[in-house]
Amino acid sequence: MIKMPKYGYSAEVEGPFARAFGKEMRVSPKHAMEVCRAIRGMKLTVAKDYLQDVVKKKKAVPYRRHKKKIAHRGGMTSGDAGQYPVKAANAILEVLANAEANAKYKGMDEEKLRIVHASAQKGITIPGFLPRAFARATPFSKPTSNIEIILKEVS
Repeated sequence: MIKMPKYGYSAEVEGPFARAFGKEMRVSPKHAMEVCRAIRGMKLTVAKDYLQDVVKKKKAVPYRRHKKKIAHRGGMTSGDAGQYPVKAANAILEVLANAEANAKYKGMDEEKLRIVHASAQKGITIPGFLPRAFARATPFSKPTSNIEIILKEVS
């Protein structure tokens, strides 16, 4: 019998809210965690503009936890070390678009939406092998991330 993982949101929010969940996205969990930490608490429109600037490599994401051997970037408001995680920013933009569509469906005002919860957890690891010389192979596994975003109307 195969046991499937159980997914659930890691936060409970009171009142009307909209949420979205990206399961097993092929993104580095470390990059996704740092991007989620950067956009948590932002208004929806500001967060979308910020992530699009990250994709264009105009603004860097400050790294607070996973910052060993990461160069400093200029123009950041908090922290010194930072990177441009383009793949993670694109994945989180997709989840944000889903949450925004859920909020529209519920009749919420898009201008008042704020990200009250954004988090990323490590998903399953997709096993793989890389062929090497002399009939050898080394493990080459691919990480996945579970990304969850909750929006709420704040006046």
